[in-house]
Amino acid sequence: MTPRPAPVVRGDDPASFPHSVLAERHPALIRKVQDATPYGPQQRRALDELLHDTLHGTVAPPAADDWWDTWDARRYAGRSWFSLPFLAAESCFYRQLLGAVGYFDPGPWQGVDPFRPFKLAELETPEAAAELTALGPLAERPLPDQLDALLHGSLWGNRADLGFRLQSTEEKATDSPLVADDSDALLSLLSGSAGRTLCLVADNAGRELIPDLLLVDHILTHGHFDRALLHLKPYPYFVSDATTADTLDAVRHLIAAKTDAGHRLHAALREGRLVLRAHPFSCAPLPYADMPADLRADFASADLTVMKGDLNYRRLVGDRLWPPPPLRGGHFLFPAPVAALRTLKSDVITGLTPETETALTTTEGHHWRTSGTRAVIQLST
Repeated sequence: MTPRPAPVVRGDDPASFPHSVLAERHPALIRKVQDATPYGPQQRRALDELLHDTLHGTVAPPAADDWWDTWDARRYAGRSWFSLPFLAAESCFYRQLLGAVGYFDPGPWQGVDPFRPFKLAELETPEAAAELTALGPLAERPLPDQLDALLHGSLWGNRADLGFRLQSTEEKATDSPLVADDSDALLSLLSGSAGRTLCLVADNAGRELIPDLLLVDHILTHGHFDRALLHLKPYPYFVSDATTADTLDAVRHLIAAKTDAGHRLHAALREGRLVLRAHPFSCAPLPYADMPADLRADFASADLTVMKGDLNYRRLVGDRLWPPPPLRGGHFLFPAPVAALRTLKSDVITGLTPETETALTTTEGHHWRTSGTRAVIQLST
């Protein structure tokens, strides 16, 4: 007998985390976008309408946007935002927001990232400067220690997620432990022989992208991989998701900070050892199980794929309320090993034992799934 699939995450329960994102985070983001950029009356009216519809209306896709047809998203037209699958609701919201500010339309606002002021501000914080200062002492440590530190830096850099910080200003724990830790096995794969290709699917820009790039620089510099594919978003998405422009900003920031890594990354881009990808599916309201053949083939060319962040995790395993059996290969869809580096900021989790999940819920309630103070390093081989 075929088991019933786990229920899809939705936002229709007022007490749920997805409902709070749709009812609180999205309206707050619209207001921040209005405050950050001096959009004209037309764009501001469109943003006001989206703010109203987000709280009181239904999904109303524009007539002339192929995105809705390409990813079969028009089926959500006329429905309450809260009734949609959570992944679809978030994706449709961000597409509507970009449409409201004229991102895709010919004119002066075409291609202007509404989230760029927030991303750039992240790079100029004292915290970002302190992280780069730490590179000096790190370079004096043994190479295995450097790799371990950079891997965990990439994982916990996800705390810099701007969208998450809109939702909560609580003080984060400084000793946030991992609830699943396959780091030893992953470090072994990362430190293997040369002649291989790494695929890193980036999550957020700003302070998170910096440690991701430092990790890539380390493995290229020390001959663990000959080439790295960095998958980015083709346009702004989910507030802080990294695009090509954000990557170039990060590399320039590393160069301006007089780091050797910045110059090496610049050279790696020029020489084709670091290759940028920006597939349209990266902004689709769908799980990776539904990715098109050309993207699947690109992932298949890598010897190891590392998925960064909460959204990529949700798309990787499916945005469902999975029961807690150990992680199984069926949740991962690639012929080579796949690793997930993720701080927990949404309900989805898999790969934990029932005992671990029960213990966490008993001591922390549901908060451990969404607070960003817990994390996983999971590997499927």
